[in-house]
Amino acid sequence: MKLHSSLGPNPRLVRMFLVEKGIEEGTGFERVHYDIITGENRQSADYVAKNPLGTMPALELDDGTVLTESWPICEYLEELHPEPNLFGKTPLERAEVRKWVRLFDQEVVVPMTMGFRAGAGRPMFEPRMAVVSAEAGAELSAMSDDKWRYFDSVLGDSNHLALGRFTFADLIMFAFANFGFTVGWKLPEGTDNLARFVATHNERDSAAIWQQAE
Repeated sequence: MKLHSSLGPNPRLVRMFLVEKGIEEGTGFERVHYDIITGENRQSADYVAKNPLGTMPALELDDGTVLTESWPICEYLEELHPEPNLFGKTPLERAEVRKWVRLFDQEVVVPMTMGFRAGAGRPMFEPRMAVVSAEAGAELSAMSDDKWRYFDSVLGDSNHLALGRFTFADLIMFAFANFGFTVGWKLPEGTDNLARFVATHNERDSAAIWQQAE
């Protein structure tokens, strides 16, 4: 397998998932890095031929099949390597994990990333893709922060969103909190549970991905 990867929350989410699964770079997969700051992923004819949208990451299989989007990539890897289990062992458990992933993706990831592209990230993104106005970006960021507070309330005294153990639902929330920190975002006021959640999972071996220079 070949992981086409870069900076950013989604590539690092998949890389964290691989660490959690014990799939090692160099033996379990090869990683190809792209400089998204300069737009290398959208300028590489070879990569765009594999993934016409130019998005990151993409998992290229040995038969040439290319999988895109971090969530499906991780589910595919889970099917190949079911332990340690991160999506649930039964239909009910998988539905519970997917419920929280879907909610977080819609209610936090979408407005948070769109808000960033329209605000602090505008100089990089505006020449490459359609972005909303700065005013709409600020509104989207505020909507995202409000939903972060909701997820803080869901956590309560726990450090897990689902099943009482570490799952992909926790992984995606941790990854996007860390993405925020890398671009100057801070946890909204009144999210002490999230602060504890982040501090706890920063102790995981996979969290070292966020400290690596690329």
